[in-house]
Amino acid sequence: MYLTRFRLNTHRSGSRRLLSSPQAMHAAVLGGFPDLLPTSPVPSGAAAEPGGPRVLWRVDRNAKAEVFLYMVSPSRPELTHMVEQAGWPRSDPETWWSTHDYTGFLSRLEAGQTWGFRLTANPVHSIRRKDGEETKRTAHVTPRHQAGWLLKQQAGRGFEVLRCEGTEPALPEIDGYELLVHGRDDSGFDKPDPRPHRKGARMRVPVVTATFDGRLTVTDPEALRRALCAGIGRAKAYGCGLMTLAPVR
Repeated sequence: MYLTRFRLNTHRSGSRRLLSSPQAMHAAVLGGFPDLLPTSPVPSGAAAEPGGPRVLWRVDRNAKAEVFLYMVSPSRPELTHMVEQAGWPRSDPETWWSTHDYTGFLSRLEAGQTWGFRLTANPVHSIRRKDGEETKRTAHVTPRHQAGWLLKQQAGRGFEVLRCEGTEPALPEIDGYELLVHGRDDSGFDKPDPRPHRKGARMRVPVVTATFDGRLTVTDPEALRRALCAGIGRAKAYGCGLMTLAPVR
């Protein structure tokens, strides 16, 4: 497995085009893996190999002019095409992007370790509006419900979000964790309408995302490795599901 960081040049029109369209970014990311056949992203984000490693990506907007693309992948990417579209082609090649062997880091995960984490995800749940009706997938839209979604994910993913010390939250099942929910986005994107009678028209694909920052404890290293390589939640083709870890200072 490999972890890659690519800095986007936000002054270039190609970069702005990629950042405005999850579909375009998905295509650009997969273009860095010649061994992968082109695929169309699906809203469910289902992996071709359930629970197995796949190409995951996430955009981090640290500042207006500091935007990074992170990727986790089974093979090493070749991103010259992205440098030409959205990078600094005339700069030092070593500054274009950096790729590191992720396997060694994953192998060193142990129960009881504490890490800072970041995850951009598509928090959804299935609801039935009335008796006899099929369930419908619906996005969580408030930070509290989105936090609740993540806390429900942790049991099978090999980690526990740390609780804040010395607090007595009103809702202990949701509040009182070292967890920040931010960067909520419900803009979605447009794509060609597949319906024959709407030829040439476009339709809106709603994708609600939220970014989670916090601290966690490793409870099951193997389960956490799977989560880091296969992603968490849905809409992985649209930049969701990639969790990264960082040392706690």
